Amino acid sequence: MASSSLGRRLVACLLNVSEARKKDLVETVAKAAVYDTNGVRRDGTTVLNIFNDRDYNRSVITIVASVDSIREAVLSACVKACGLIDMRAHSGIHPCMGAVDLVPIYPLGEEVGVEECAKEARALAQALTERVQGASAFLFGWADYPLQRGLAQRRKEMGWFQKSLDLQTVRPDVGPEPRRRFGVTGVGSSPYVMNCNVTIDTRDIAMGRSIATAIRESTPGGLPGVQVLALPHEGAVEIACNVESVTGGSPSHADSGEPWPSFSIDGQTYWHVPASLITARVTELAGRHGVRTKGTALVGFTPQECRGLAELALTQGIAEFWKELHKIRM
Repeated sequence: MASSSLGRRLVACLLNVSEARKKDLVETVAKAAVYDTNGVRRDGTTVLNIFNDRDYNRSVITIVASVDSIREAVLSACVKACGLIDMRAHSGIHPCMGAVDLVPIYPLGEEVGVEECAKEARALAQALTERVQGASAFLFGWADYPLQRGLAQRRKEMGWFQKSLDLQTVRPDVGPEPRRRFGVTGVGSSPYVMNCNVTIDTRDIAMGRSIATAIRESTPGGLPGVQVLALPHEGAVEIACNVESVTGGSPSHADSGEPWPSFSIDGQTYWHVPASLITARVTELAGRHGVRTKGTALVGFTPQECRGLAELALTQGIAEFWKELHKIRM
């Protein structure tokens, strides 16, 4: 990702909240990131996108600001979400543990280093548990010092994947024993993580799980950086992928007919698997069972798109950029 000509040290937070069926509520949370309690716009902050998934009852809000401003913007959105979302009344297919389920902070260029992102994430977790009495958090990635355990590992340790979880068994890193109303929030930082979901035209969840296993990073021959779940979704099965950035030399993969997008943080080059390759692999595996794919959804953006759209939104002074996005992406 190229250095900003505007001198902004940009970071993104892909805020995951456990509500999608009340779109006005989710927009209220998003607006809390870009306007203060008096309705005054926060300078240099924008919400690029709101992705709602009704079946999952989960929304992803893409907030971008300078690393010096991101904490207050995201914290305000989290506080608003905690006031509006009650996990005791939540239902949805997607695993979740908190009203605010995930708060990842990603650098959007060379100007922002690993330590700054980690520091902001830790401070944000602390501030959330102070601002919302009863909220608690676990840390992941760079923020999880010194172990720096990844999100997938931390979620396993917390019990995030379990269907029914006794919160009394959860030991958060910050804040008190979790309360059912708020649950527990994952807060951390890492290189940018994309979300890429491929739908296969079947209700056979076992088939979906076998495909998910085949493309998962931990499987021999799987795709680097891909963490994946198979979930029932709108009468079909969705192969829901977190696409983590990976380090090392330029990847060469037999299935890849295109270069892998890359960016740099603290002089370290990172790569991520293109969505087209994930789609091709899922299509191939599903085809062996006589099943076709119905489509691919990129939840939000690639890191390069995120940076470019943020520059555009901030240059033009657009706080609620998600309302303009469809005009640009037509």
